[in-house]
Amino acid sequence: MIVSIKICLNLHVKHGIYVLEVPLAEKIHGFSFFLTGPYGNMIQMRKTEDIYFFKLRTTVGLKFIGKGRQFRIGTIEGKKVVYVRCGVGMVNAAAATQQMLDVFNIKGLIHFGISGNTNSSLSIGDVTIPDQFAGTGLWDWLKPNATVPSSDVATLDFETYNTPKGGNNLLGRIGYTPEQFYSEAGKPNVAQDVFWFQVNQKWLQLATTLHGMQLEQCVNSTLCLENKPKVVVGLRGATSNIFLDNPSYRDFLFQTFGVSSADMESTAVVMTSLSNGFPVLVVRGLSDLAGAQEGKNSIRLFGSLAASNVAQVVVQFIKLLPKRMYFKF
Repeated sequence: MIVSIKICLNLHVKHGIYVLEVPLAEKIHGFSFFLTGPYGNMIQMRKTEDIYFFKLRTTVGLKFIGKGRQFRIGTIEGKKVVYVRCGVGMVNAAAATQQMLDVFNIKGLIHFGISGNTNSSLSIGDVTIPDQFAGTGLWDWLKPNATVPSSDVATLDFETYNTPKGGNNLLGRIGYTPEQFYSEAGKPNVAQDVFWFQVNQKWLQLATTLHGMQLEQCVNSTLCLENKPKVVVGLRGATSNIFLDNPSYRDFLFQTFGVSSADMESTAVVMTSLSNGFPVLVVRGLSDLAGAQEGKNSIRLFGSLAASNVAQVVVQFIKLLPKRMYFKF
């Protein structure tokens, strides 16, 4: 369906790219002068991912400017897509996702970027496509020896990490709280308590065919990883507004929640997509050990390689989607 746009348009050429500036007052189902929906949506966080993603076989010739974000519209492997950089953090991720869903005729979302590795069986450079995500930054921060609410799903006692052992810790304890999840499928103004949010299972199953995909092992001729990177499908991921670079908390997350990656956006994108009734998949490249390394965090060394690998996996996944059937779930 094409909806005619009756509002003021400003279409001009900037650096060889068509740029459309238009108020976000009406949902856009397609541009009759360029292409029509429905679209797949791609959301990522940082400029690094932009750079490596657009080195691949992508055609995004129209830019849509609205409310501070630039949406790039075009095709990847013959599939129509809208691409946006959401920025760092859960609020940015949720806002970009909701804006995308409100404005464009989107049928599915792929969120991708880099993340910290919290699973010692994985390596820097690996690409993970998790089955579930949890928001691990919604806390009840309590006094020492306080009773953790029964609705909390886990507890972190700071005194466990005292050195030397023994005595109380004035930071007390933290109870991990489920999200209040509102959805189109639920009753109005009635939230469900949800801790784990699941990506689209049909897309996840399709992603398993990417096992064995060749990924980059070297940043350059003098800087290479010891292990050959791989694609891993079906693990768990954690999200909070924290850049994790602490070995003790890294181990706590893995031992308590069984998560293999830690990032700052994914759960927000998944939760917002599911709340609106849209399928979603997340692809993350492991750029560092989240604090388990000796010395400085390796994100500055291997962040570019992780971004390149995750971009390649996303493009290959899109290639797997049938042109006529990839929006049917």
